[in-house]
Amino acid sequence: MSEGVWLGFLQLCVLAVLLVLLLRVGRLLLKYSSNIRRLRCFAQPPKRNWLLGHLGIMRNTEEGLQSVDELVKTYKHSCAWFLGPFYTLIRLFHPDYIKPLLLASASVTYKDELFYGFLRPWLGQGLLLSNGEHWSRHRRLLTPAFHFDILKNYVTIFNKSTDIMHEKWCRLVEEGQNCLDMFEQISLMTLHSLLKCTFSYDSNCQEHPSEYIAAIYELSTLVVQREHRMLYHWDWLYWRTDEGRRFRRACAMVHRFTANIVQKRRAALNQQQEPEQQSRSSKAKKVTDFIDVLLLSRDEDGNGLTDEEIKAEADTFMFEGHDTTASGISWILYNLALHPDHQDRCRAEVDALLQGRDSEEIEWNDLSNLPYTTMCIKESLRLHPPVTAVTRRFAQDMTVPGGRVIPQGNICLVSIYGTHHNPDIWPNPEVYDPMRFDPENSKGRSSHAFVPFSAGPRNCIGQNFAMAEMKVVVALTLLRFRVTPRDSEVRRLPELILRAERGLWLRLEPRIPPKD
Repeated sequence: MSEGVWLGFLQLCVLAVLLVLLLRVGRLLLKYSSNIRRLRCFAQPPKRNWLLGHLGIMRNTEEGLQSVDELVKTYKHSCAWFLGPFYTLIRLFHPDYIKPLLLASASVTYKDELFYGFLRPWLGQGLLLSNGEHWSRHRRLLTPAFHFDILKNYVTIFNKSTDIMHEKWCRLVEEGQNCLDMFEQISLMTLHSLLKCTFSYDSNCQEHPSEYIAAIYELSTLVVQREHRMLYHWDWLYWRTDEGRRFRRACAMVHRFTANIVQKRRAALNQQQEPEQQSRSSKAKKVTDFIDVLLLSRDEDGNGLTDEEIKAEADTFMFEGHDTTASGISWILYNLALHPDHQDRCRAEVDALLQGRDSEEIEWNDLSNLPYTTMCIKESLRLHPPVTAVTRRFAQDMTVPGGRVIPQGNICLVSIYGTHHNPDIWPNPEVYDPMRFDPENSKGRSSHAFVPFSAGPRNCIGQNFAMAEMKVVVALTLLRFRVTPRDSEVRRLPELILRAERGLWLRLEPRIPPKD
């Protein structure tokens, strides 16, 4: 074949490839154009420009949260948001608009990879990140782990972890350190509790450093850093950076720790019972921790979870359980420090509850006898929700009020913070007012006006665990200490959870218990 024929053949191949690429680009542009037209039913705030859209307008800072406040005041319920020329999402911040999305069947609901994908190398196919039938099966198998009969056992652990933290606080106050960062202190305490509840592992992490704890902290920090750097969203580049290599090392450490415990516990379980007796004897076995429940769980076909699946769920529980609860408790104490009248009323309630007892332990039945403290906790979760937003994608068009339709495949950002600060639902939303949650004042309020743990099929499976721990820690802290704020102004920092820039510092004054 002559050179000219070869050249002509190559040209035809190049033209064919270009034609295919043009057709694909054309289809994408047509799909994008159709999507944009369908989204015109939603308000569209001013963009930076046609290329960037709203990219970079909403930052993870105090000013960013203030921008959300303005967005909610202006657009009332929802608006369209464009991240560059091709990523589109719908922001929703009204109970009537978030309700149909949160209540949608799990079979058509998917976690969005743009926001959650960075966690996948760490958490795998755990409940937070899985979808479809895999998620449904795991949700069914994990639900018994959060039954009230199991949670009752954990209350003792919450008390002991809090006691350790308070003993350390008293020692630090005696040494002249009466002002402490609540996030630092309480994160260690919730980690201590979780390691005991999850693995029956005595970490002593409140007093001594731990390689496992350090790895969890590093993973959380690296995920946030990656989210903020657009170039790091590209896996090929990220895994070749120093941050990517650090992430892999920390991930490997966490996975080794969890896998080692799972393997040892399964081996011990197999030694205790013959395979044919497992199903019968497991019913009589007293469950002591999260791993026990996972190892003994069986689906309708008699199949259990593999070691890899158990490891993913345990890692997910550790990630979701310590930081979110620590954030909630820290902001509760901060709000009570700012409002000493509410703090005193909560303290009087705890004093009355424990009056005449030989110990200061908060028991399971006590948790339902702290009505005003519970109202203060809920109001803090409204004002400072630990998770400020969740995102979803749907496998079908979703209809919201006003005949508006969210086309299939768009990212839906359910703004928990925006819904909790919507002035149409919560008058004077910036004011801390626990009486909002008085039963009489709650009548007629939408069931989706207050969603700190999300709602619907994919709500937080551990919300009763978290509320129990928050009540125990807050009650015992107010029993033993008075808390006052160090700073007149605290700048909020919304990352994976809601933090405070440079920490959340409170002054502690040990309290002499009232005499009977």
